[in-house]
Amino acid sequence: MAAPAATAPPPPSNLRRIVAASLVGTTVEWYDFFLYGAAAALVFNKLFFPDSDPLVGTLLSFLTYAVGFAARPIGALVFGHYGDRLGRKKLLVLSLLMMGGATFAIGLLPTHAAIGSAAPVLLTVLRLVQGFALGGEWGGAVLLVSEHGDAKRRGFWASWPQTGAPAGQLLATAVLSALTALMSESSFESWGWRIPFLLSGLLVILGLWIRLSVDESPVFKAALAQAEQRKADAAPAEKMPLVAVMRHHWRDVLIAMGARMAENISYYVITAFILVYATTAAELSKQTALNAVLVASAVHFAVIPMWGALSDRIGRRPVYLIGAIGVALWMFPFFALIDSRSFGSLLLAVTVGLIFHGAMYAPQAAFFAEMFATRMRYSGASIGAQFSSVAAGAPAPLIATALLADFGSSTPISLYVIAAALITVLAIVCAKETRNRDLTDMEPEDGRQAADTSTPPADARSV
Repeated sequence: MAAPAATAPPPPSNLRRIVAASLVGTTVEWYDFFLYGAAAALVFNKLFFPDSDPLVGTLLSFLTYAVGFAARPIGALVFGHYGDRLGRKKLLVLSLLMMGGATFAIGLLPTHAAIGSAAPVLLTVLRLVQGFALGGEWGGAVLLVSEHGDAKRRGFWASWPQTGAPAGQLLATAVLSALTALMSESSFESWGWRIPFLLSGLLVILGLWIRLSVDESPVFKAALAQAEQRKADAAPAEKMPLVAVMRHHWRDVLIAMGARMAENISYYVITAFILVYATTAAELSKQTALNAVLVASAVHFAVIPMWGALSDRIGRRPVYLIGAIGVALWMFPFFALIDSRSFGSLLLAVTVGLIFHGAMYAPQAAFFAEMFATRMRYSGASIGAQFSSVAAGAPAPLIATALLADFGSSTPISLYVIAAALITVLAIVCAKETRNRDLTDMEPEDGRQAADTSTPPADARSV
C-alpha cells in the first residue's frame, strides 16, 4: 500500500493557532519547571534542608531539582508510546494537567519546620511528577507544529514551541524578581515564595483552553489511517514504537542525545547555576542576578525564531554548530564578566550565552522531528531529547556547584561546559542534514516496514 499523500499545509490562521497552542502549553510547563529551579537556588535550601550549611543545603536543593530530570526519560517512554498510538493532542493535554497540578501542590506544601523530614520527601515526589510530565510535553508540542506546518518554513514554525522555554523562564524569573523586590526577605521566605507556584493553576486553565481548540496532526492522522488499513489487509502488525525506534533509528537517538549535551548543560549553568555563582562568588544581590536572567531571557525569546528561520535557509547542522562552538568559546569570558561584579557585565555574559544557546535550541525541534518516521516520531524525538537530560541538564547545576565548592574557581566549570560542547560538535558532524525531508513520506533507516516481521509485502511502506 502506498504511503499517504503529502498533506497540504493548513491556512496561516490555523497554523498560527496551532503554534499558539503549543507555545502557551510549553510556556506554562517550563514556567513550572524553571520556577522550581529558581526556588531551589534561592529559598528551598533554607525551607526544606535547614540543618545543612548554606552551600550543602544548596547542593541538596539542586539534588531534588535533578530528580525531576531523572523522571523525564520515563515520561518520554510512556508519553512517546501512547503519543505514537493515540495521537499528539491527547497526551499534551494530560502532560499539562500533571505539571500544573504538581506545581500548584508545591505551593501548598508544608516546610521542614512544620512536618520535618516528610517535607523534602513530598517535595521530591512532586518534582518527580513534574519531570514525568515534562518528559512527554516537549516531543508532542514540537511535533504538533512540525507535522502541521509548511515544510519550507518548518524550522521557523517549529522553533516557536522552543520559545516556551525562555518564555517560561522569563515569566518565572519576572514573578520571583517582583516578589523579592516588593517583599522583605523574611516575608518572601515565610510565605511569598508560594505565590508563583499557586499562580500555576490559572496558567494551566489558560493553556488547556487554547490547547483543546486545535486539531490532531494531519500527518499522524494519515499514518494512523494507514496502520488501520494494514490491519484490515491482515498485514504484519506494527512493532511497539520503542522497539521500532531502537531497530530503525538507534543512530538518530544517539545523535540527538549527543546534540543535547552542550545545549542542555550550558542552559542550566547560564540560567540556574548563575543564581548561585552571582550571589556567592561574585557577591551580587539576588535581585541583580534575577534581573539579568530576566532581560537575557527576553532576548533569548526573540532570537530563537530567527535562528529557526536561518536553519531553513542554510540547514539545521550549520546553525547548531554555530551555537555549540559559540558556547564553548564564550565560557571563560562569561565568568570573567560576572567576576567584574557589575550589572552590565553580568547582563552581557548571560545574554550572549543565551544567544549562542538559541542557535542550538531553535533548530532542534525540526531537526529531531525530521530524523524519525511518523509512527515512531513521538517516541524517537522524546527519547533522544529526554534521556540525554539525565546526564546533561539534571546534574549541571549540581556539578557546577560542587566544582565551585571544591576548587573555589570558575575554571573547572568552564572546562565542563567546553567538554559538553565537544561532544555536541562530534554528534552534529556525524548527523545527516534533514531540512529537505518530507515528514509525510519517510521510511525507517533500513527501508523496511516497522512491523513484527522483517519480510513485509513488497508494496508496504512505513510512515
